[in-house]
Amino acid sequence: MEFILLADRPQARLTIADWYSREWGYLLEVPPADYFAVQLNDYLNRDAVPLIVMAVDGDVLMGAAQLKYREMSIYPEKEFWLGGVYVDAPYRGRKIASALVARIEDKARQLGITRLHLQTEDLTGGLYTRSGWQATEQVDYRNTDVLVMTKEL
Repeated sequence: MEFILLADRPQARLTIADWYSREWGYLLEVPPADYFAVQLNDYLNRDAVPLIVMAVDGDVLMGAAQLKYREMSIYPEKEFWLGGVYVDAPYRGRKIASALVARIEDKARQLGITRLHLQTEDLTGGLYTRSGWQATEQVDYRNTDVLVMTKEL
């Protein structure tokens, strides 16, 4: 397994859009597949936010995670976010999500980012708590209870 940027394999955008549509499409008011496919065009960066790190095994895309800018509109002061952490079902349970999170943290550090935020529907914090993230607040966001977490890098 290796980690590459979406910018290095832009055709993976359609697979990731499909994953995100199935996982989080219910949160949108527009057709999710169309929304994600267009949105991911903005993530074709190598040294700027937003970007996507992908876990791959040869030609097989196993998972992805985003380094993004101002994810939650209710927190305009919180600039940089980890989001879209997704591992395809056949590859779950192999610590790929944890590895993707670590890669996003590393990339953020390389870009001079000192603090990241995230939101998760797992109100225990799950893998993020195990990775050193701190819960800051539980809120209802778009009719979904989420835990907002922060990590100093």
